[in-house]
Amino acid sequence: MEHLSLYELNSLVQQTIEESMAMQYWVEAELAEANERRGHLYLDLVQKDGRGNTPVARASARCWASTWMPLKAHFERVTGQRLEAGMKLLLRVYPQFHVAYGFSWIVTDIDPTYTIGDMARRRQEIVRQLKEQGIFDLQKELRLPMLCRRIAVISSETAAGYGDFCNQLAENDFGFSFRTRLFPAIMQGEKVEQSIIAALDRIFAVQEEYDCVVIIRGGGATSDMSGFDTLALAENVANFPLPIITGIGHDRDECVLDMVSHLRVKTPTAAAAFLVDHLAAVYDHILSLAERAAQSVRHRLEIERMRLATLTAKLPMAARQSVQRRVHTIDILSHRAAALDPKLVLARGYSMTLCGGKIVTDARLLADGDVMETRLAKGKIKSKVWKRK
Repeated sequence: MEHLSLYELNSLVQQTIEESMAMQYWVEAELAEANERRGHLYLDLVQKDGRGNTPVARASARCWASTWMPLKAHFERVTGQRLEAGMKLLLRVYPQFHVAYGFSWIVTDIDPTYTIGDMARRRQEIVRQLKEQGIFDLQKELRLPMLCRRIAVISSETAAGYGDFCNQLAENDFGFSFRTRLFPAIMQGEKVEQSIIAALDRIFAVQEEYDCVVIIRGGGATSDMSGFDTLALAENVANFPLPIITGIGHDRDECVLDMVSHLRVKTPTAAAAFLVDHLAAVYDHILSLAERAAQSVRHRLEIERMRLATLTAKLPMAARQSVQRRVHTIDILSHRAAALDPKLVLARGYSMTLCGGKIVTDARLLADGDVMETRLAKGKIKSKVWKRK
């Protein structure tokens, strides 16, 4: 029976591939795994069933160092991320079959704009879900306390950005005092989501001790941002009861974490500057209110001084008018008293009889022997009572 050696068979496959598939192809695939060795990039590519996560196709690919080094720099500059599992890629490849190492696709180019589009679609899907849940804008509805001085910080302890943040707060031009506490977290790589959520849980347990949360990342690689574009992290931040400020140090489009936070700034120092400026604005507002209160008091005092001066000027005249009214009343009463003088009554022909110093008005009250005095306009008459029996 005629037969081929393995080498001869592989050589036949190699020749067939080289002759029938001499061109390069653009192919879209999901990155299942990527490893760099000695500058070369080795990839495991898959295509999954659209209804689930079951791979329907799988292939190995490699990108030689001479090609990968410039491609890597370009990809990370454009996308702001490193290649990592789960990314959708558009690669230009050609087939290669080596008689000793087997088949592989050789990568000659990667289109970063395709990956950007896919990341944008993923962000849009996360945003859609957050809005459907009604939590996308919850952080925006929170109000930063006026005296926002107690700051919970989520960052890597060794990150340069964390040190910059603390120094900026400590050396502010106003001499404001801030109290910060670090809740350490991993800020790049595959564990970003779980690590930040764990830090938020620790802060939640002592939330009454803090005015806000700051998530900062300055100093890390700008090509490792995918951990901030996850639904679970966005849900935790959106539902958090304290305002969250993000300053994770990147210039590309907002990540989902930025979108759901209370406030997004670009860098840790910008986050510190915002907190200082916020407190300065509150301080100015308090000074303004104090000045307005002082002006109001001064204005009121001036009005009362004017009223007092007016009353003081009117007092002598008012006193004279009061005395004159009382003199006039006395005169009227005097005239009335004079008109009732008994002498005037007697002068008109009337007489007045007294007994025991009292005016006699009822004869029945008199007894025999009582002495009466009758007064006339001119003179007096004395008489003794004698009653017939």
